[in-house]
Amino acid sequence: MIVYLHGFRSSPQSFKARLMAARMAELGRKGEWLCPTLPVSPAEAVAQIESEIRAHAKAGERITLIGSSLGGFFATYLAEKHGWRAALLNPAVVPDRDLSKYLGEQPLWHGGGSIVVEPRHLDELRALAVMQITQPQRYYLIAATGDEVLDYREMLAHYPGVVTHLIEGSDHGISEFADYVDEVIRFCDAV
Repeated sequence: MIVYLHGFRSSPQSFKARLMAARMAELGRKGEWLCPTLPVSPAEAVAQIESEIRAHAKAGERITLIGSSLGGFFATYLAEKHGWRAALLNPAVVPDRDLSKYLGEQPLWHGGGSIVVEPRHLDELRALAVMQITQPQRYYLIAATGDEVLDYREMLAHYPGVVTHLIEGSDHGISEFADYVDEVIRFCDAV
């Protein structure tokens, strides 16, 4: 099963999530795809991800996470906790610091509506922090030097020894992600 975890204020309607879902459908693998809408609370998000995987995964099925931005932070926590593999797309490394300037009501990127970021959410993020990954071979990192939101150098430092695709330029959303979809799926399928 491939589980896509979207970023802060995002949803399964994000550009990258829709590209991945469409490609999985083209490959006849729609039943192996899961992309939940994550709540604003990091603790609730992680609990929901674990619950949905338990509900949808077949017995013994291998789980690979794809995490974008804040979803990459969650993917790292879950990969370390459960021994799962994770493909990380411009992952957040210190989200409690980065999101501290977003306290209060924040608009969602897709479908309207908003969320309210509370100080307790920053505490929940700190509680989920992975200080050092344990098995670099379980990870695949795509980092863009042109990411205008997160510093790619923090990503490289936090994920030493992982197979990395460093994109010169680009942006936080990885606008040319269509060029990398099959590369990400190959990582997900690798033994």
